[in-house]
Amino acid sequence: MKKQKTEVYNFQSEVKQLLHLMIHSLYSNKEIFLRELISNSSDAIDKLRFKSISSPELYENDSDIKIQISINKAQRTLIISDNGIGMTKQDTIENLGTIAKSGTKSFLQSLEKKHNKQNELIGEFGVGFYSSFIVSEKVSVRTRFAGAKSVEGTLWESSGEGEYKITDIVKKKRGTEITLFLKKEEEEFLEIWRIKNIISKYSDHITVPVYIQNYNETNKTYFWEQINKAKALWTLNKSSITEEEYKDFYKHITNDQNNPLIWSHNRVEGNQEYISLLYVPEKSAWDIWNRDNKHGLKLYVKRVYIMDNSQEFLPNYLRFIRGLIDSSDLPLNISREILQDNCITQNLKKALIKRSLSMLAKLAKDNSEKYQIFWDQFGLVLKEGPAEDNENLSKISNLLRFTSIKSNSSKQELSLKEYIDQMDQKQDKIYYITADSYESAKNSPHLELFKKNNIDVLLLSDRIDEWMMNYLVEFEGKKFQSISKEDLSLNKLTEEKKIKNQELPNEMIDFLKKTKKILGDKVKDVRLTYRLTHTPCVLLSDSNEMTTQMAKLFSAAGQSVPELKYIFEINPNHVLIKKICLIHDEQQFNEWIKLLLDQALLAEKGNLENPHQFISRMNKLLLT
Repeated sequence: MKKQKTEVYNFQSEVKQLLHLMIHSLYSNKEIFLRELISNSSDAIDKLRFKSISSPELYENDSDIKIQISINKAQRTLIISDNGIGMTKQDTIENLGTIAKSGTKSFLQSLEKKHNKQNELIGEFGVGFYSSFIVSEKVSVRTRFAGAKSVEGTLWESSGEGEYKITDIVKKKRGTEITLFLKKEEEEFLEIWRIKNIISKYSDHITVPVYIQNYNETNKTYFWEQINKAKALWTLNKSSITEEEYKDFYKHITNDQNNPLIWSHNRVEGNQEYISLLYVPEKSAWDIWNRDNKHGLKLYVKRVYIMDNSQEFLPNYLRFIRGLIDSSDLPLNISREILQDNCITQNLKKALIKRSLSMLAKLAKDNSEKYQIFWDQFGLVLKEGPAEDNENLSKISNLLRFTSIKSNSSKQELSLKEYIDQMDQKQDKIYYITADSYESAKNSPHLELFKKNNIDVLLLSDRIDEWMMNYLVEFEGKKFQSISKEDLSLNKLTEEKKIKNQELPNEMIDFLKKTKKILGDKVKDVRLTYRLTHTPCVLLSDSNEMTTQMAKLFSAAGQSVPELKYIFEINPNHVLIKKICLIHDEQQFNEWIKLLLDQALLAEKGNLENPHQFISRMNKLLLT
């Protein structure tokens, strides 16, 4: 008989940290360990189903797939076994000895920051197996990969202290068997009623039957009892599914402990046959802005699981949508590469985009409070929509929310429809301003005319806003207009008639001439304006040129930005301008004009190339 060979390995350093947290810190909801292990077993069976389409020999003449749970109170062990795909020796080392996923450090940091929600994060980061050590003093895993030519399997053992053992063993049946040697204080998990309760709570709707070994007192025999429904919820009639069942299924497929805000379950028959079940979460994923963020729908073909995170069915701006699609038209051997160029995929994508946007529109109409929760979590993601999806621009525009002058709050609650309904009769455009922050936008001198005339202006301060407004050209026939750019419609809003140069006082004519000479090519033009009330001067971008905010975006992205030439507008009614007009000292006048330009640049850009020169000039003039 071949002697068994045992090898000892050290855990990856991050796994050690994780195990320490599992063993010593996470006690608020211990039962999640069973949810994670059942979920892993279900995934292993799904992989077997998929791979056996092209390699039926993987079934090894045993297609009766199942998950089994047995209890031994005397030995204080809980055993979870499946006849899924199993693991090779190398798989075992890679999957149970290291965490290859790039998000591990983020996971550990999140655990430290969110002490009250640690257990909610476990499944989200794909480290569910290690939750076994919350209740176990030792864990052993016996596994063999399906279709192996021999019956040689692998035994993995660890007490979670820093190392694990690997032993070559004989395992006749494919799949994985996990034995938990429970801590003495965790004997509640040796009660059949407790296990049934957990399975019912977390795993009722997985498509694999889960059995528990029970004992018949009358016959004095053991028997296997199925304890979950094992029916694909999405295939059931909507009228037979309760609200709680929809919520529980969402939690099962996402590992999210929060309830979804809304969902949409649809069966489509005709040219294309498919079932979709889409959910809108209540909270955004921790890594939603990470480029490696895994998102997308679970894909099934004719009820057979194909893949997770299939991104081909929804655009990037809807990456927060969770759920699944089950198609009857796609081939069972579909790959990600084939999906991308498949016409059926493209048709399904159009239908699912429409369904997702309709679901959000329904939420906005029926429950403004819940929609506000959605917007606060995912508004920035949805703002990517106008640039990505011109075909659905109108629907996306209706879902956008803003703040404005009249809102008097940084909270984005105002829809474009509401803005238009409240528009001034003199107004023929939707006015907005972009800035680095809400406070900066709210206090911009460009707003003075609008405040004076009681005209509302959208205040945009998210980094994505300037980019979004390049694609958001109009809404319901009303064009968007940046109030920091030159536009004739802005002049129509003031009641005062623009005074012609020949009607100006001589000192104001001289003032303009001297100012243009001093500033030269630093500005595109110098002119008077009657749109200001409290500010002496302001800078406008030419209608055909890049805005200040867009220039900042380009610069932040490391791209070269052309030099911006502004139109320098001066308020002739401001007391400071009237005072400067009377200055005859050429050097002092020169300093004042440069100070005015620096002030306007600071207000427009939020910074100056040479702030020390500005301070020095200001101090000098204060002393004169």
